[in-house]
Amino acid sequence: MSEPATTRTLPSAPLLVLPGLALCLSVTALAIGLEALEDRLFGRAWLEALVLAIVLGTAIRTAWNPGPRFFPGIAFGAKTVLEIAVVLLGASLSVTTLLAAGPGLLVGIVVVVAAAIAASYGIGRALGLHPRLAILVACGNSICGNSAIAATAPVIGAEAEDVASSIAFTAVLGVLVVLGLPLLVPLLGLSPMQYGVLAGLTVYAVPQVLAATAPVAALSVQVGTLVKLVRVLMLGPVVLVLSLGASRLREETDKVAPHVSAGERPKPGKIAVHRLVPWFILAFLTMAGLRSGGLIPQAALSPIATTANGLTIVSMAALGLGVDVRSVVGAGARVTLAVVASLAALTAVSLGLIRILGIA
Repeated sequence: MSEPATTRTLPSAPLLVLPGLALCLSVTALAIGLEALEDRLFGRAWLEALVLAIVLGTAIRTAWNPGPRFFPGIAFGAKTVLEIAVVLLGASLSVTTLLAAGPGLLVGIVVVVAAAIAASYGIGRALGLHPRLAILVACGNSICGNSAIAATAPVIGAEAEDVASSIAFTAVLGVLVVLGLPLLVPLLGLSPMQYGVLAGLTVYAVPQVLAATAPVAALSVQVGTLVKLVRVLMLGPVVLVLSLGASRLREETDKVAPHVSAGERPKPGKIAVHRLVPWFILAFLTMAGLRSGGLIPQAALSPIATTANGLTIVSMAALGLGVDVRSVVGAGARVTLAVVASLAALTAVSLGLIRILGIA
């Protein structure tokens, strides 16, 4: 899942989160108000509050840099609030409906992720990117954005500037994908099921999948979330493979940059196990299991869904407030082209999978 480069831990003094959280809530209220205004003026909301929140947040962050006192609350909204929202979303999933996509989808997700990583890495190297930066771009695009970058960076010994460049692009492109992907529904004649699969395979973060699919259909939300979570679970095997190949990566670095002494090169680190399967994904799956087993009272489902939707809008506002579009300018043309081309390749492979599996 794609997230701002902020810390996960809650500040020692809870009051520190209040200014930033209040800003997120203000953006949320404005987004909900604009959605209601759209509905009154046009008879329907063309842009829902989920999308409006991230757009407004991004616009505010680009035009105005919040002071340090806002950062803890924005980080809290972008991490903890969205994680709780994802957990609650598990209560809305129907396993029976999701399994209708067929077992081939699970195998297809694995194939798509593997093919996308290989294609993205090849594109990056062809454009002259350093092997480590090419890996970060490939994993970020193909798996789950910033989370994949954060997990793979220490394993391959990536430099800070490479991590910063990769994260800047996943943050900005994540917003653009959320806004642009629904346009493919009428252009390609995609069904709710097909679009859910496409969104789950291409959108960076779990909450962004919600924002990209909510305007289309409830089934798109359910399928997109499941596909995305399976894609996130691919992070563990991928990081394990990268850790096993770390020594070979050092040899390749020797060929690419022989002038850099061994002492100056970043050392591949240990696997951060807690990043491979985040707690909220396990909690999400537990919640879905409880729902499927009939252990969640029917009367509680509607309030849970409403709460999950509200928290998701708050997290969208926080994510937007963590994105500065201007940060992309300093990343370089080659990185820009590599990331965009990799995303295009991922979209093409995903559409190919939908056609091959005959998903209706």
